[in-house]
Amino acid sequence: MNAIADNAYTRTLTSLGKSLLVERPKAILVISAHWMTRGTFVTHMRKPRTIHDFGGFPRELFEVQYPAPGSPETADLVRSLVREPEVGIDDQEWGLDHGTWSVLKHLIPNADIPVLQMSISLFDPPEYHLKIGEQLRDLRSKGVLIIGSGNLVHNLRKIDWDENAQPYDWALEFDQWIADRLEARDIKSIVRDSLTSPAGKLSSPTPDHFLPLYYILGAADAKDELKTEFEQMQNASISMRSLSFGRS
Repeated sequence: MNAIADNAYTRTLTSLGKSLLVERPKAILVISAHWMTRGTFVTHMRKPRTIHDFGGFPRELFEVQYPAPGSPETADLVRSLVREPEVGIDDQEWGLDHGTWSVLKHLIPNADIPVLQMSISLFDPPEYHLKIGEQLRDLRSKGVLIIGSGNLVHNLRKIDWDENAQPYDWALEFDQWIADRLEARDIKSIVRDSLTSPAGKLSSPTPDHFLPLYYILGAADAKDELKTEFEQMQNASISMRSLSFGRS
């Protein structure tokens, strides 16, 4: 619902988008929690479709379109940079799912920057995803913005439909634990320990929404400044913490 909401989170995205356009990205690569595959793929079509991969929400949400162009050339560049594993191409099956357009609708509202998605190989360990992120790092020097779209805390079974519900203690604990590890640049602990603690298991009962973080950590440089762009817990069990590396 954040895709069509006017709240503190979406206003932060709008403001962030205006600052990003000072140095306009040539393309945007999004690793979205909503494209899960066996193996890793990148969208390769010129005109990716807007995917409404959900049900039971208002018609207004299904009517949202995000007609950004694709970039086969950038997809080919991704494939040349990521040597292991081999990245497959998707010319027609996927497109832009709501993990991508619900963010970009506020960040780049004109949909006038090429966008492509990279899938998440769901059954591979954290090191697999971190290694891909490291190989994507060179995209940044070529003007490509890399976005990981997920949630550090994402437990739909425990959700409270009151957006401002009191967060669970375990959700706050895990969200802060990750924030502290990020501040310390303790990537090893995040990779090794995140989803093994009781709070971590409750916060991410399935890994899909957590895995995009590894790509961003891999693509970040040790000299990058870490910024917390937004911090809030929605619906008791969804962390909207948003962070950036390298933005001056």
